[in-house]
Amino acid sequence: MKAMQVMSALSQQTRLDVYTRLVASLPEGMAAGELATATKTAPTAMSPHLAILSRAGLVKSTKVGRSIIYRAVTQPLDGLVEFLSTIHALSGSNSTTEL
Repeated sequence: MKAMQVMSALSQQTRLDVYTRLVASLPEGMAAGELATATKTAPTAMSPHLAILSRAGLVKSTKVGRSIIYRAVTQPLDGLVEFLSTIHALSGSNSTTEL
């Protein structure tokens, strides 16, 4: 299920930070080095994070000259919102359960 893949990709703090920064930088996007600096992550660690986000459909990359620019894709969030709304509706609107 795509919603599970999106939740899994965003469940790690660095990936959530990267995705949040990419959404904020739309439509321009950011290079991996910029993301590493902004999130205080080692540049060598950025590639696996971007690969996971890409597999979840949350990030697209474009080669621009010698750089690769990463951009957020927000459509998968629509599916996640729908999934969570369905779960919420099934739980009953009077539920007081906290996470």
